[in-house]
Amino acid sequence: MTATTGQADHIRVTRGGEPVVFLHGIGAGAEMFAPQLEGLGAGFDAIGWNLPGYGGTGLIDPMTFEGLSEALAALLDRLGIARATLVGHSIGGMVAQDFIARHPERVKALVLSATVASFGSRDGSFQTRFVAERLAPLDEGRTIPELARAFVPDLVGSRGEPSAIPLATEAMSRVPEATYRAAIRCLATFDRREALPAIAVPTLVVAGSEDRNGPAPTMRKMAEKIAGARYAELEGIGHLAPLECPQAYTDLLQGFFFDTILQTSNGQGAS
Repeated sequence: MTATTGQADHIRVTRGGEPVVFLHGIGAGAEMFAPQLEGLGAGFDAIGWNLPGYGGTGLIDPMTFEGLSEALAALLDRLGIARATLVGHSIGGMVAQDFIARHPERVKALVLSATVASFGSRDGSFQTRFVAERLAPLDEGRTIPELARAFVPDLVGSRGEPSAIPLATEAMSRVPEATYRAAIRCLATFDRREALPAIAVPTLVVAGSEDRNGPAPTMRKMAEKIAGARYAELEGIGHLAPLECPQAYTDLLQGFFFDTILQTSNGQGAS
């Protein structure tokens, strides 16, 4: 029987098996991976982590990638997991890259979804402008639900399921304003481009062909810098693949896991 458990900081769907930890983006908590947690929970220990500040958890102040990585390590320790596969989406993909750079021995395989290896320009001008533009509506008195209704439709591709927009809008509407502000500021500090060649675990890079935040050409180049990495591009999909094409996304992950972490567990090596 598949068991669904959890606390404020995570959702866990499992019948045992290899642990897979899902790391979400800025605009939603662990619930954005609900289809994948349910779909993979029958064969894996599927865990959706609420980053600090999400799902009613306490916010790290200031939010930094080092702090997020150490919070993830603490979660794994608490759950008794020595080594896990990470599925990181958007800023969650950045956390995954930072975590494997700091704790390579704790990562068995890696999925980087709708993310980048660095954010902005080398001189910092883009980052400064980005933070100001993203936070300006809040500074002017608009609410997170108002931002969600304005932003989410532009994140979804032409072939995304119609349900993706209301689901993502509802999820983003629940994000506390302080958490959103902290995550935007944190996002703008990310740069792990020099660490990509050091990634030495099976890696899948997943892009949406219509994603403007984690552009497919950028993600293809990321994959080329990681030895042996696979690259998959979802046609007509934007930035929210777990919700836009939930079954195709789940199937893609399951196939990758079967070829890598399950084969390794059976002593047959990884492809």
